[in-house]
Amino acid sequence: MSSNRVGREKPVGSNFELYSWYFFRISGIMLVFLAVIHVMVMHVFNTAFDIDYDFVAARWESPFWRMFDWLLLIMALTHGLNGARIAIDDYVQSAGWRVVGYSAILIALLIFGVMGTLAIVTFEPQ
Repeated sequence: MSSNRVGREKPVGSNFELYSWYFFRISGIMLVFLAVIHVMVMHVFNTAFDIDYDFVAARWESPFWRMFDWLLLIMALTHGLNGARIAIDDYVQSAGWRVVGYSAILIALLIFGVMGTLAIVTFEPQ
C-alpha cells in the first residue's frame, strides 16, 4: 500500500527538530498572510510612483507598520534559513561541510537580522 503523504514526516527525535518542524509550518502560514498584506499595501493600493522615501517615512511613523515590516523580515529570514538547514541535512553528507553550511546560515541570519532590525528601529525621517 503506498502512502499519500507529502513532505517531511513529523520528527520523532530531538526537541529541536520537532520545534523546527512546527515552526516551519506556522511560519509558512504566517508568511502567506504577511506577504499578501504587504503586496496589497505596496502594489495594489499604491502604485510604484507612490512608493518613495516620503511614503516609507510616513508609513514608519506608525509603530504598527514598523512591527509589521520587522515581523515580515524575521519570519522570512528564519523560515528561509530553516529550509536551507533542512536542505543541508538532506544533501550534505560530510560533517565538516555541514558545520560550514550551518555556520553560513547562522552568519547570514545574524547579519541580515541585525541590519534589517537596525534599519527599522533606528529610522528617523529628516
